[in-house]
Amino acid sequence: MAGSVNKVILIGNLGSDPEVRYLESGSAVAKFNIATTESYTNKSGERVDNTEWHRIELWEGLAKVAEKYLKKGNQVYIEGRIRTDSWTDKEGQQRTGVTIRANSMTLLGGPAGSGGGGEGNNGGYAQQSSAPRAGQAPRSSDPIPPSLAAGNDDDDLPF
Repeated sequence: MAGSVNKVILIGNLGSDPEVRYLESGSAVAKFNIATTESYTNKSGERVDNTEWHRIELWEGLAKVAEKYLKKGNQVYIEGRIRTDSWTDKEGQQRTGVTIRANSMTLLGGPAGSGGGGEGNNGGYAQQSSAPRAGQAPRSSDPIPPSLAAGNDDDDLPF
């Protein structure tokens, strides 16, 4: 098979409000972290939650949508590609990090207890309208808990 594929699909909760900046050219870029959680029962019968944090980067129109509509705790559907960045920090250490550069984003819901931000709020928010919908999902709170999946049943996922 010729070629290759670099595609990521995530459904997770924002750990903080997006950081949006505008470049001199007028281009908008938004950055934020989302948490995804895998839950399972170990051999001892205890529920184990493993949370992964993903750095998300949005550009142009999606960045402006994120600035306007995304807030800490929101659940989002993200499609994009993995990008590895390298830089030298202030102490001269070589660092690397993985970023998901999103090309599609759908707002799935607001933070727990908000009473808003539900299914009807993602009309014009996405470049891809066929993204799956999720039921009640774990929400992040302040401070970010070690696990965002308390009470989440993986059998309810749409895939």
